[in-house]
Amino acid sequence: MGSVQVGICGLGTVGSGVFSVILRNASCINDRANCDINIRQIGARRDNPDCETSNIEVVRDIFEVATNPDIDIVVELIGGTTVAYDLVMTALKNNKHVVTANKALIAEHGMEIFAFAASKGLVVAYEAAVAGGIPIIKGLREGLAANQINWVAGIINGTTNFILTEMDTKGRDFNDVLVEAQEKGYAEADPTFDVEGIDAAHKLVILASIAFEMPLTLDGLYTDGITQLEPQDVAYAKELGYAIKHLGIARQTDQGVELRVHPTLVPQKSMIAGVNDVANAVMVNADAVGTTLFCGPGAGAEPTASSVIADIIDVARTLDMHSDAKVNALGCSMSELEQRNIVAIEEIETSFYIRFSALDKPGVLSDITSIMGDAGISIEAIVQKEQPAGEDYVNVIIVTNVTKEKHLSTAVERIENLETVRDSIKFIRVEHLDQ
Repeated sequence: MGSVQVGICGLGTVGSGVFSVILRNASCINDRANCDINIRQIGARRDNPDCETSNIEVVRDIFEVATNPDIDIVVELIGGTTVAYDLVMTALKNNKHVVTANKALIAEHGMEIFAFAASKGLVVAYEAAVAGGIPIIKGLREGLAANQINWVAGIINGTTNFILTEMDTKGRDFNDVLVEAQEKGYAEADPTFDVEGIDAAHKLVILASIAFEMPLTLDGLYTDGITQLEPQDVAYAKELGYAIKHLGIARQTDQGVELRVHPTLVPQKSMIAGVNDVANAVMVNADAVGTTLFCGPGAGAEPTASSVIADIIDVARTLDMHSDAKVNALGCSMSELEQRNIVAIEEIETSFYIRFSALDKPGVLSDITSIMGDAGISIEAIVQKEQPAGEDYVNVIIVTNVTKEKHLSTAVERIENLETVRDSIKFIRVEHLDQ
């Protein structure tokens, strides 16, 4: 049995997890790889007290790892898209295979990286870039390779899922839960990438590329975060039999591919509705298999390390294979990827939850439903909440049937202009998924 030399760049949360799991599970990892996986060198700006590295060469310049002639596989775990890009390209230029957990790097630069790697017969593996420890990349790219994929929908950011779970189960305010998420390490000091949906957007681009054989692109992707969600909407949704989840949705339609990240009402009996706290989940609907759910930890040192090491094992198994026999990074060759029309958010068709404050007097709801009828929108449910003491206005909640978003926007604008409606109208998209 031969040996494969691995160089790890980055010894933070994920890097230390990879280091620890490789050492702890060396026997079974080597058996499954059919070779000895050796950590030959580590590149890190500082030591990690949780890692005993006295028997391993540690360098402060990560590019020494990428150019080391003894290294077979470079593991990029430093994050970001500037230095990480340079590191990965340097490794490839020096004939190293690459394993990365960097979703932003893949989403933004993956086309260039994969094309260059393919031209040199090298592998760039990235299972840990989406949903941490859940093997969704291999599941979608290889496990469902016989299927035509209809849609993918996922909870692919643990921070937002934790916040929404707390808002749902305890009626807490967004800002209050965000502070706790930061204290627990679920959210960064600057949580923008998580709560505004940017992190989920990077991951969705990767899933959509595999699912629909299209180039990686953020162009046209609609992103909306959870910062404007109010506890009352979470509570009203619950009363109506829904849970609010922050979903990334990619759907193949006759008009093109929908790519959108936003808060979404899903039926409480849906498989994905019960995925709570920091867990991730990805639902895939395909023609042969139907609907499947991939669920598990979406972050953390060892869950993410599990996916990183699985990639190391996969690469180690293929070192002696001809490049044509290796799995393509996005499931098919770069030349077979086709540009798809990305459906504008105004053109998507779905149901909607709408909440507004209306004057409690006869004829008001009739005016509103007439406006919606004029826009071609049918109503599934309408609920008028109890009038607060001393208030002339009441909260009204409407759930529509499926309609185009541009039709809803037209109706909303007209309703907001009524003298009997105050403030702006809140609306949230509804997806029934497996129901």
